[in-house]
Amino acid sequence: MTQQSELASAYRNLSSEQCLEKGLAELGLEVSQQQMTKLHDYVSLMMKWNRTYNLTAVRDKPSMIVRHILDSLSVQSYVRGARILDVGTGAGLPGIPLALMFPEKEFVLLDGNGKKTRFIVQALAELGLDNVIVANERVEQFQPAALFDVVISRAFTDLSAMVGLVGHLCQSGAATKGQLLAMKGKLPAQELAQLPEEFKNAEVQTLSLPGLEAERCLVIITI
Repeated sequence: MTQQSELASAYRNLSSEQCLEKGLAELGLEVSQQQMTKLHDYVSLMMKWNRTYNLTAVRDKPSMIVRHILDSLSVQSYVRGARILDVGTGAGLPGIPLALMFPEKEFVLLDGNGKKTRFIVQALAELGLDNVIVANERVEQFQPAALFDVVISRAFTDLSAMVGLVGHLCQSGAATKGQLLAMKGKLPAQELAQLPEEFKNAEVQTLSLPGLEAERCLVIITI
């Protein structure tokens, strides 16, 4: 089965421009023409670099729009605070789409793969994004100048490992609570059951992903 045929029936015969416009409307997101253009430009850059750098297994534009852009933006309403860390960002997902939506927030995109972070640096320059910092480091060695309000991941690792690897990077205090946001497919019941006792109150939100008939959820862990 091709990637294109895996799209929801209402999306299969649409252009990438139509996919993005329809998907954003279904997510209830209002974007400017400039933001729309930059989201398309970002996808075009991924397509171009993918030929050499193998950034993603997704190869056609409509599928990239759905699987990467709309998927990333499906969590927009849960991204709070001023400083956001995208850990294991890969080609800049979900960090770059979210940074385009939130120019007032500061994003740090962390990945240990030098080829992918080189792509991100180039993409940021071409998109004119000045609210993003790129960190080409392993998460175990990452030492930020300040802690984060939100640490987000997309298919990074299991929940217990995520808490152990990046929990200390979140704000933690009586007045300010940081959050880990783990983007998942199906409900990760076994991972939730294996969380340390102090994180058993994790919240799970079902996500709606326009254009793809697949389950998505977001696990929210307050630190």
